[in-house]
Amino acid sequence: MPSKLSRKELTQCADCACFNIRKASRAVTAVYEERLHETGLRGTQFTLLVMIAANEPITISHLAEKLVMDRTTLTRNLRPLEKQELVDVVQGEDRRTRAVRLSKSGHKSLAEALPLWKKAQKKVVSFMGEEQMTDLLDKLHTLEKITGI
Repeated sequence: MPSKLSRKELTQCADCACFNIRKASRAVTAVYEERLHETGLRGTQFTLLVMIAANEPITISHLAEKLVMDRTTLTRNLRPLEKQELVDVVQGEDRRTRAVRLSKSGHKSLAEALPLWKKAQKKVVSFMGEEQMTDLLDKLHTLEKITGI
């Protein structure tokens, strides 16, 4: 039978990086999704469209790597975008790879969403302040490398 955990042990979890990053992520995501709502895109979908457009055509493996995501999760997230005909998944340069690119309607959706994203970004930067925002992004980029330890 497991021993009972003390409150003191459990309160240490309040300083958990994972918990606090996820909590902040939900709050920030709500700001972006509120702005993007009229486009029908979720924040994660917008991010995928941006990454694809900036790197197209890009293999699914390379896209997953850039997003620090496993391929299965990425494929699952691409499926709705395919169904909405915003992205095309095609054979890569090598027959064993698949690449993704934006469709014509994907480029149009991204162009419509970008000004709304800019408003959300401005709200977050204004709330944080330029210097704190830059510092936060630097720290987050550093944390992305943690899996390489």
